[in-house]
Amino acid sequence: MPIKISRQRLRRVLKIMAVLLTLLIIVSIIRKERKGDLFPYFSTRCLDYRQKAFSRKLNDRVVDYLPSSLLKGIKVCADEKDLKQRVSTGKLVRIRSGSRYNIEKMSFSHPYATKQTKALLDEIARRFSEKTSDKGLQKAKFNVTSMTRLSETLKSLRRSNTNASANSPHLYGNAFDISYKRFDVRKFKLTNCDDMFLKEALAEVIWQLRVEKRCWATYERGQSCFHVVAR
Repeated sequence: MPIKISRQRLRRVLKIMAVLLTLLIIVSIIRKERKGDLFPYFSTRCLDYRQKAFSRKLNDRVVDYLPSSLLKGIKVCADEKDLKQRVSTGKLVRIRSGSRYNIEKMSFSHPYATKQTKALLDEIARRFSEKTSDKGLQKAKFNVTSMTRLSETLKSLRRSNTNASANSPHLYGNAFDISYKRFDVRKFKLTNCDDMFLKEALAEVIWQLRVEKRCWATYERGQSCFHVVAR
């Protein structure tokens, strides 16, 4: 005599089978991910990116390039009134966060720079994005931590940061700092290998532009940043 199964019970059986099948697929994917990194977003493997170190090659000294950098910059802004005047005349432009870099909240500087400096920053971001995407780190963005400073706020900065120069290139609108410790990447958790690769990949991009005589750059360990000045 054939066994009769109600529609309701049949639905339950099918749901249970669907859940079991889903679990089997997930387990299979996880095993494959561990072997071949099919889902790098969740990967915790420390990959060997074979990235050479370039940080130490960024060793320009302010005293060596300051006279030349002054010729490319603006007249020092004493206060925010001066800053607004430079913006209204087109000497400075506002720099905003975008798809390739973030502008962090700045305590002792303002997110403005000369047009030439913005072009340099955008080029660094473009090359960095290409280099990191090729290695599987999608949508990688770096963080800009400092830009144009005012003479009235420089005194306060020098009390907390003894490395801040009294005649800093930041006063002339053609300098910016990029953190080499903080990056935004489309990945659940960055490994130490990821962090090192991102740092040195960024350093290599800046070094290449330095070789092309488009900037001066300094590896600032105390502030955990790359100090870059447009040429």
